[in-house]
Amino acid sequence: MSVASAARPRVELARAKVNLTLHVTGRRSDGYHLLDSLVVFPQIGDRISLQEASGLDLRIEGPFARDLHTPAGDNLVLKAITSFSASARIPLPGLLVTLTKRLPVASGVGGGSSDAATTLRLLEDFTGTYLSEEELHALALSLGADVPVCLVPEPQVMRGIGELISSGPELPACGIVLVNPKVSVSTSDVFKALTSCDNAPMPLLPEGFDTLGQLAAYLESYRNDLQAPAVGLEPQIGAVLSALQEDRRVEFARMSGSGATCFGLCELAHAMEIERSLREAHPQWWIASGPLA
Repeated sequence: MSVASAARPRVELARAKVNLTLHVTGRRSDGYHLLDSLVVFPQIGDRISLQEASGLDLRIEGPFARDLHTPAGDNLVLKAITSFSASARIPLPGLLVTLTKRLPVASGVGGGSSDAATTLRLLEDFTGTYLSEEELHALALSLGADVPVCLVPEPQVMRGIGELISSGPELPACGIVLVNPKVSVSTSDVFKALTSCDNAPMPLLPEGFDTLGQLAAYLESYRNDLQAPAVGLEPQIGAVLSALQEDRRVEFARMSGSGATCFGLCELAHAMEIERSLREAHPQWWIASGPLA
């Protein structure tokens, strides 16, 4: 590690992973479900900071820090560091890692996966040790099925259990509002409530969408197959969707992942206005807004 690279803290936004579509297309013999999903990464997320230290230390702060109940050894950020060190065949680096947890935990927007992927990217820069694309992908997949797609926070299509990734379409300049009613739903329970695991995949995506209207029209034709079972398990998700759909400034609303976070797409100029309106009406909900890409 060079002195210059060690002296500068590395800081990056660990962007939320939002499933604009999520088709469940099958189930493997090992129980993993096969997915077909258009994934985007808005400018909303956690914050990861890496700074040189004498040993390895993880500090968790932010509004959702207390909700991370896993033992320190099970934290994905620490697992990313130890796994990277082993894969790169370098000594465990001395680091002070600060995770500012701004995204709700277990909320369907891949917060932990994005934290891990962001840590891997920062580690390469911090240590000056770069893995091959294949090695980094395999390392990310060993940490979790959603980690590989978070390595490149741009529109992507993920298939299989999350390991098959291709570039997504160009998106229009627009805004997104994320809303979570501060309830948790079990991903395994949502999948158990799914009535069919063999659903049609997405059709071939266009190269891009010129307008928000075009994107909304495309999304209307496709699905999140986990939305209905999640709403059945937790009716507050339905209340969030209704609140978004009733706002005329929202062009399209859907649940992300297995819930409970939902999103509303809108013109960028309306995003903060919608956030404020929802905060006034539902002060108990978590709400954030920003550019879609």
